[in-house]
Order: sequence, then structure tokens, then C-alpha cells
Amino acid sequence: MAGWRIIRAEPEDRQRWDAYVNQHPDSSAYHLAAWRQAVERAYRFAGVYLMAVRGTDICGVLPMIHCKIPLLAGCLVSLPYCDVGATLADNAEIATSLEQEAIRRARQYDCRQVMLRSSTPSGSEHCVDLNSGDKVRMILDLPPDSEQLLAGLKAKVRSQVKKPVRDGLTCQVGGQDLIELFYRVFARNMRDLGSPVHGMPWIRAVMQCYGDRARIAVVYTSSGVPAAAGLVLMHRSSMAIPWASSLRDYNPQNPNMLLYWTLLKYAIDLGLSRFDFGRSTLNAGSYRFKKQWGAREEPLEWIDLLSAEKRQKPVAGGSALRRFAETGWKCLPVPFSTSIGPLARRYISL
Repeated sequence: MAGWRIIRAEPEDRQRWDAYVNQHPDSSAYHLAAWRQAVERAYRFAGVYLMAVRGTDICGVLPMIHCKIPLLAGCLVSLPYCDVGATLADNAEIATSLEQEAIRRARQYDCRQVMLRSSTPSGSEHCVDLNSGDKVRMILDLPPDSEQLLAGLKAKVRSQVKKPVRDGLTCQVGGQDLIELFYRVFARNMRDLGSPVHGMPWIRAVMQCYGDRARIAVVYTSSGVPAAAGLVLMHRSSMAIPWASSLRDYNPQNPNMLLYWTLLKYAIDLGLSRFDFGRSTLNAGSYRFKKQWGAREEPLEWIDLLSAEKRQKPVAGGSALRRFAETGWKCLPVPFSTSIGPLARRYISL
């Protein structure tokens, strides 16, 4: 006997699920039960959260969302709308048991994929090829005080941090009271990028389900116009920023620099030691932006358990059709793109 059994976690298991996640060294904010709650509340996809239990004690978890696409086979994703969220377990044998159960359930639900998303720590045998076009997770180890962080930046970056303050820009950090201002910037920026935007109900659900673990920062111009905004999630000693946006009209004023500096300082003041900048394509603009703060790469491993491929990595680029769609999307009026975007975004698990 293995000594454990695999069961599906119910909503009433949230407290002990989170207790296990909170003590596991490889866990992220996305592993918490709040992510399941937000997805089920906003997008109505079912959470298939598996627990390995020994007696009454949890010894492993695998959070998955059953994403159903109309007229197509669905998939199990661990986890959608974020970079990481794969298996956490006391040992490799328990992790394998959880993943085998995930495969069994995928076949039961007639799913085409079981996607696990994880990252490989720097210094592992998985090396980063800077010319590969792969996606990586950008991580910054925070110093004990913000002055030390500022002093360690290159002179040009320090100047870009100080310039918006000299020009009268300000940044406010808050909670649910800033959702509408955040979304105004977020929706406009996603339209400009040619990408469907998450709906307001999704952002509200994330903020409500994470409670004090979630914060929003908004940067204002000297005339009080929101020019940049970001949403962060806190877990253990880390802060992650799944969504950040700035408006191109105000790029000369560097609102994005003030946004990130404020959040980095905020994390340090809270005593956190790690900042997760999120996913970027190697050597792309967002990668260079994050790299200038001193962030390091962690290779992303996105594995389909049903595929013959042992290892799959998220790769930049896309088809000509996708690029054509992005170009067309950029031409849409913002109210229209904001209205129809969430209808498509629900089915895009990236």
C-alpha cells in the first residue's frame, strides 16, 4: 500500500488546502484556493483540485481547472491565466500518484490535455538559451531595504525612477477601491497590444477572493490622470504581479518605472524577499525591462501529461493568422474591445 489516497478537494477543504500550500517551499500565490474560487466565480469553469491524504493529513496537492471550449474537447490546466501552479507534494512518488489521477480524470472528462505549469530554479541543469525565444519567469531577490535596491541599479535606471516623481507623478497603493481605475488602464493597454482583455468580473473576483493578499497600485499624472496600474498577489515571502499596464500616451513621463518602483519598495517594506515579475519572452522588450531591475530568469516548463512529448516549453511568436488578428484588434474602439474581449479571454488559458 502506498500509505495515501487521492481525493478531490471540496470547498470546505479550503483551510487545510491553504495550510499545506503555505508550508510548501515551492508554492505560489496561484496554488491557494482563492484562485479556484476566482475562476469558478468569474468564468464558471470547475476546479478539479486533487489532494493526496494520509489519514487526515495532506501530503500533496494538484490544483486543476477544467476548461471547456464550446464544440471542442476540454482540457485540465494547472493553472490557467498564470505562469505556474503545478503539483506540490512531500515526495516524487506522491507527485506521480497525483499526476496519474489527473490523467485518469482527464480521460473520464474526455479532455485533450493535462497541462502542468511549473518553473525550474536558476542554477539547475536546465540552462537558458538567450536566443531561443522561450518564455521565462523573471524573479528578483529583494534586499532588506529599498535604498540598497536603488543604489544597486544602473545610473540610467535610477534616473528613470526619480524622473516621474520630479515631474509630479504620484502612485497610490490600495485594494478593491482601485479596481475601476486599474481596469481603465488595463483594458486600454490590452486593446493597444491587440489582445482580448479579462473581464471586470474576473478582476473583482481575484481581489475579493484574495482579500488582504491582493493589492492594486495606480500611477497618476500631475493632472490626476491614471497612466499606469498593476495588481499584485502576496504569498509567504513573495509578491507576484500577474497584470501590469501603462498607457503609451504617457510613456515619456515613465509612469511604468514609478509603478514598479513603488511596488518593489512596498514589498521590501512588508519584509518580503522575492518579487515575481512574471512571464516574458527572452530578449523581448518586457524581458529587458524586468532585467534592468536585476531580475534573473527561471525557465518555464509547461508539460502536457497526455502528450508523447516529455517536455514542452511556452514559446514566443505565433501564427500569421494570430498576428493578423492582433493587428485588427488594435483598431477596435476601446469600449467595443472591452465588451467583447472577455467573451474570448475566458477560453485563452495563458
